[in-house]
Amino acid sequence: MLRRTRAGWPGLRGVGLAAVLGVLAACGQAPLGAWYLSLPALAALCWLIGRSPAPIWLAWFAGAGYFAAALNWIVQPFMVDAARDGWMAPFALVLMAFGMALFWALAGCLSRYSRNAALGFAVALAATDLLRGYVLTGFPWALIGHIWIDTPVAQLSAFIGPSGLSLLTAVLAAGLALRRPLPVGLAAATLAAAWGYGAWTLAQPMPADRPVTLRLVQPNAEQQAKWDPALAQQFFDRLLSLTAAKPTPDLVIWPETALPYLLDRHPEIGGMIASAGGGAPVAIGMQRVEGDKAWNSLAVIVPDGMTSATYDKHHLVPFGEYIPFGDALFQWANISAFASQVGNGYMAGPGPQLLDFGPKLGRALPLICYEAVFPQDLRGTERPDWLLQITNDAWFGRWTGPFQHAAQARLRAIEQGLPLVRVGNTGVTAVYDARGRITASLPFEIASYLDAALPAALPITPYARFGEIPVLVLLAGLAAALFRPRKRPKP
Repeated sequence: MLRRTRAGWPGLRGVGLAAVLGVLAACGQAPLGAWYLSLPALAALCWLIGRSPAPIWLAWFAGAGYFAAALNWIVQPFMVDAARDGWMAPFALVLMAFGMALFWALAGCLSRYSRNAALGFAVALAATDLLRGYVLTGFPWALIGHIWIDTPVAQLSAFIGPSGLSLLTAVLAAGLALRRPLPVGLAAATLAAAWGYGAWTLAQPMPADRPVTLRLVQPNAEQQAKWDPALAQQFFDRLLSLTAAKPTPDLVIWPETALPYLLDRHPEIGGMIASAGGGAPVAIGMQRVEGDKAWNSLAVIVPDGMTSATYDKHHLVPFGEYIPFGDALFQWANISAFASQVGNGYMAGPGPQLLDFGPKLGRALPLICYEAVFPQDLRGTERPDWLLQITNDAWFGRWTGPFQHAAQARLRAIEQGLPLVRVGNTGVTAVYDARGRITASLPFEIASYLDAALPAALPITPYARFGEIPVLVLLAGLAAALFRPRKRPKP
């Protein structure tokens, strides 16, 4: 057992060990996908916290190690203009890591009130994973359940979603941490059953693809050059050239903010895009401006050059696309420096909506970049026929960010039983079937296009029907069993 020092501090050795376990636990995240490192590391952490008189410190530093490793891509946006912003990168990583680790510290705190501290920490960690997806608009990135995305176990998300996968992961880790034959055997049997069910599911036949061809355009515009006015025409010509390639598809899709001009101020551009489409509608990512207000949008250009539909992103990135409370400060105190409504960021759209591409292509639910991270953002409309994500992951380099983002989007397909079409500026550009398997893809960081079929949908999944309710019931039951007040001994 680690010795407690003053004020409950477990010492540098203790927090260092916890941080290392956190780093190992992060190895299960994409692109490594090393669940076989993550699960033992989480088990060791549960064991450590179960024996420690200072679980909060250990959990906090373990979380910091975990998030520093998993979210290392956060430094990349500061490297786009390294001379100006590079000095902020290490501060951003440290603040993000220790900030997100507060959820783990909360789980460590709750473990002190559990009948079994190791199991209590595991259950509380799963609960805080769920909580993290909603607090302050949410950030459900690098959930512990994401370690299964590239394995058959991910098929369980059709029933229990990402929070259920986190709960499964936590319970498996706690079972191993108890180091007794029965819980270890139950954990091994549960993992084997989950793996076997997923493998069986993946072996089942799929409905036939829709008889359509989608063209996914990947322009590979480097972030350092993307908004250079001198290069705007070059990037636009590249998009038009890739769009116009023969044979003509049924629908062309460009990535997020691909259009380097404002369509509102250059109405002739619609006709140029339509001409390149050769009779096919073209769905484009663009910025939309009205007066001082701007939106991150997806617009559908039809063959006559007009815009038939527009979707405005509604779940914005805090501090990336807007400053929290910036509009309120403008309204209450006339402070305009942070206000989206005076041009300092994007405005949020009204919410989820479907794009109807006609009887052949069906209806798609658009997700712009960050929105694909949130399973709750796929609710609020009638059920679509497929999911469409457009994104610009060039901000996040080539290390881990784009691949983690794509992995989470892939999980949305499994959860909903719907195919997902993902179009990225530099990648990952791919088509996923309704069980999350890649059916077609482009190499990363090349300028090209992909002509691909649209996979069919599966029947609506339990998770699409009930959302987080089953997991909340399970968490409530476990909390009632584990966190009941201990009886005081009679005097």
